[in-house]
Amino acid sequence: MIPEASGRRHANRWKVLFVSFLVAGLLGAAAWVLLGSRLLVVRHVEVAGTHLLPNDRVVAIGRVHLGLPMIRLDTGAVRDRVEGIQEVESARVELHWPGTVRIVVVERTPVVVVARAGRFDEMDRFGVTVLTVGTAPPGLPTLVVADPGPADPATGAALAAWRSLPNRLTRRLTAIEAPTVESITLRLSGGKSVVWGAPERAAEKIRLIDALLSTPAGRAARTIDVSSPEVVTTQ
Repeated sequence: MIPEASGRRHANRWKVLFVSFLVAGLLGAAAWVLLGSRLLVVRHVEVAGTHLLPNDRVVAIGRVHLGLPMIRLDTGAVRDRVEGIQEVESARVELHWPGTVRIVVVERTPVVVVARAGRFDEMDRFGVTVLTVGTAPPGLPTLVVADPGPADPATGAALAAWRSLPNRLTRRLTAIEAPTVESITLRLSGGKSVVWGAPERAAEKIRLIDALLSTPAGRAARTIDVSSPEVVTTQ
């Protein structure tokens, strides 16, 4: 009985060694396929979501090198480089095995325009310049602030007011004036003005504007002042 048990133990050891070598071989082969072979490398770079940007510019700035093993690609670094493009609000990088990298871009959308020295800066909802053009673009309200830009408090306040407006009002908006953070005025088509004040309490102000515009007096008024929702005035 003892020699038989010893033989089984010996056979089991060989089985364990065989399985260990087999697993090591499979892992080595997988590592070679992923890291060293030409089977799973970047062969194609696709760009989606662009309207303003040329796709080849996104590819060039993303610096995704053809022939690089897919597993070695730092997708976060590619994303950061693409998001550094002025026209890009956000981006994500997808790996589509066996060999395609897809860069999905969300471009900045111009929502206001700033007149500056005979040129017109189209800005997005955060005050970032998306495009600079030679003629005023139709359909965008004019932003009037002393120092337009994403770091300017008055620009931020004006655009916060813009973001709070429903479509029925943004469609009528021709200009947003913000000499200070607390003194925002909305200019609407037809010559009507809304003294908005500070960007806070937007929901209350919108309800008051809607209520006034539903009355003959409100529709006839040239100016609606909702800067203090407790005391609304019209002129």
